[in-house]
Order: sequence, then structure tokens, then C-alpha cells
Amino acid sequence: MLRPRYASCPQPPLGAGHLSVEYEPRPTAVREARALVRRQLESWGLADQDDPADLTDTAELLVSELATNALLHSAGSRIRLTLTAAHGVLRCEVSDGGHRVPRVRAAGSTTSGRGMFLVDALALRWGRDRDGAGETVWFELATCASDGCGGDRV
Repeated sequence: MLRPRYASCPQPPLGAGHLSVEYEPRPTAVREARALVRRQLESWGLADQDDPADLTDTAELLVSELATNALLHSAGSRIRLTLTAAHGVLRCEVSDGGHRVPRVRAAGSTTSGRGMFLVDALALRWGRDRDGAGETVWFELATCASDGCGGDRV
């Protein structure tokens, strides 16, 4: 199957580069979100690269961290996972009804609080947007290994 390309970066099939799913605020939501990420990247053909585990595993790990944070700090609101792939970039967003400001903590000896450290270390870019009654925390990953794929890290 031929897939669109932007420069040397593989692209999802036309019209298939966006998915958004809501989860109830329960512990299984994190596992469900990870599984969705893997399935979606495979269906978009983004896991069929030279090192498919890298993008898929990294996206799964970081979504897991953001979904866990949302679950812990959302005051019981629903969690929305949105995936968008275009122009060599995979953008993953986790939205909830919380208002916390994510903080990057050093990878010390504590057993929690390192999720944003991982996001900061592994993502091209990440950020937080306030939207009405809640917030969205997002990160971006390059979908290919080419120099310049996904733009410069800001």
C-alpha cells in the first residue's frame, strides 16, 4: 500500500491522521490509552519503520505518563486522548478537567513524579494549554529518523 510522504517522513493514509477518544476516570483508562496508541500507529503505518519500537514505545510510554497524571489530578473528570499525525510529527494530547501545572522534576530516588521528566527528555516539544473547564497537556514526536524530521526542538 502506498502511503503519502512529506519529504522523507511516512504519513498516515489520507484523512486518517486524527483520532480522539474519551475515557472514564478509572485505572484501566491508562492501559486502554496505551493499547490505542499502539494500534493506531500500526494502522497509520507509522510503526513500519526501520526501528518501529522506538516511536511506538516512546509514544505509549509518554501517553501512559500523561494519562496517569490526568487520572490522578483531574478531580474525576473524563480524560480525552487525541492523536494527530502530519508532516513528520505525531502529536499526542491528553485533556482533562484539572488545572494543575505540569512540573518537570529531577529523576531522583522518588518512586513518583518523574513522568514530566520523561516527557521533557523524550519529546521534540511539549506543553500545556488551558481550555475552558480543563487543560490539555501535549507532546510531539518525530515520525521518522531523518535529520530535521518533525522540525527543531523548541
